[in-house]
Amino acid sequence: MKNLIIAAILTGAVLITSCEKTLERPNIIVIFTDDQGFADVGIQGVVDDINTPHLDQLGRDGIRMTSGYVTAPQCIPSRAGLMSGRYQERFGVDHNGTRPVPLEEVLLPQRMKQAGYVTGMVGKWHLDPNHVMDPWIEENLPEVAAKPRNKRGPADITFDHRFPYYPSERGFMETYYGPMGQYWANFDLDGNDQEFKWRPDPRFRLDVQSDAALAFIKRNHDQPFFLFLSYFAPHVPLEATDKYLARFPGDMPERRRYCLAMMSAIDDGVGRLRKSLEEYEIAENTLIFFISDNGAPTKMVKEDRTLEFKGGAWDGSLNDPLVGEKGMLSEGGIRVPYLVTWPAVLPAGKEYHEPVISLDVAATAVAVAGLDHPGEMDGVNLIPYLTGEKTGAPHKYLFWRFWDQTAVRSGNWKFLKAGEFEFLFDLDPEGVESENLIGEYPNKAAELKKELEAWASDLYEPGVPEGPVSRERNWYNFYFSADTANQEN
Repeated sequence: MKNLIIAAILTGAVLITSCEKTLERPNIIVIFTDDQGFADVGIQGVVDDINTPHLDQLGRDGIRMTSGYVTAPQCIPSRAGLMSGRYQERFGVDHNGTRPVPLEEVLLPQRMKQAGYVTGMVGKWHLDPNHVMDPWIEENLPEVAAKPRNKRGPADITFDHRFPYYPSERGFMETYYGPMGQYWANFDLDGNDQEFKWRPDPRFRLDVQSDAALAFIKRNHDQPFFLFLSYFAPHVPLEATDKYLARFPGDMPERRRYCLAMMSAIDDGVGRLRKSLEEYEIAENTLIFFISDNGAPTKMVKEDRTLEFKGGAWDGSLNDPLVGEKGMLSEGGIRVPYLVTWPAVLPAGKEYHEPVISLDVAATAVAVAGLDHPGEMDGVNLIPYLTGEKTGAPHKYLFWRFWDQTAVRSGNWKFLKAGEFEFLFDLDPEGVESENLIGEYPNKAAELKKELEAWASDLYEPGVPEGPVSRERNWYNFYFSADTANQEN
């Protein structure tokens, strides 16, 4: 029998008991869903209509983060934070209408490629230019900027403008990139090489994305790989096949039924993926993150609009028991399902209550890949905290800024400012923002506000939003009653 052996991980040595072999650098898979609310994984224990047995097993085999956050309550900035490991406000990607991630930003796949990993991406990217990014258009496309904003369309941003920002140009060596319908791919679903080009596939998008993830693993199971599997669900447009819809009979809002079916398709995909890892005998040494990019857009009243409605609508997902939704810096917008498993290293069946954030994915990945921690990264390597090697909270403060809102969390305290409204909450593990304590603890609120202002002073667009809240006002009137909000004089 061999003695204890050491797997080199950047922050120190993690002791692993082994009878046969030394642990090598792990494969890393990041599964990112789209507009999935906090409630919609069975292991969260919030709702009883969801059916996610494979995700539940993923949580039981690893660690469920009860206070897991993303950096923004909207798709593009949240993804920018995940891929860079930096608060996206540092490089001007505050919301969907600003700019793509600048080309000079070093992204996680570029770092993993440097570490000798094969890097792959499947599904939604959303970090290339689009026609609503006014600052970027004004800087780069004056002829488009001259058009009235309501006359601009996706075709105004040509392939040549978009291509430098494609995942294949930002560090991903192999991609099956596309939310639905067609995919920028250099391998087929049987795992064969092909030239990069847009390839149509009209089948159900989630099955395609799962198939592509399995093909990537088939191609690369014998070498360290990093896979970003970005499912386009349960984001609208809602769609599902009879196979998944039939699992949810009975009387319920149709939008809820489709959300449940789409989450079931994702769950099947995760089950297939983990089975593939087992068959290739690499499951034990594969680190998997499962996170949503932001909370669900419930549109306050969860109206069951017809599926043919093409505007913004409830996607059927739920943020219970949290307050708020996508677009808000209340918990319902930024606190999300967050599961981590690495069977060879991490304990199973554990709940971790300290606040963590999606920034930590990049910091953890580069650490276990054997790279030095980049000084510009805001995330933390979570492994020593999850194994118990380190105690205490990974972060002293977590920060957010989005539209007219800013927020900071430190320990259980959260300070939230939305225009003229200010809140101070003492968050328990449930995270319900039920009582505004700013009147009872003004000094704590002032302390957190000072930290928030200091953080914001160093951003691409420095400072915290001033003046009255605008586009978010209806949300705060709906979710927070007048006696809960403290209005500045």
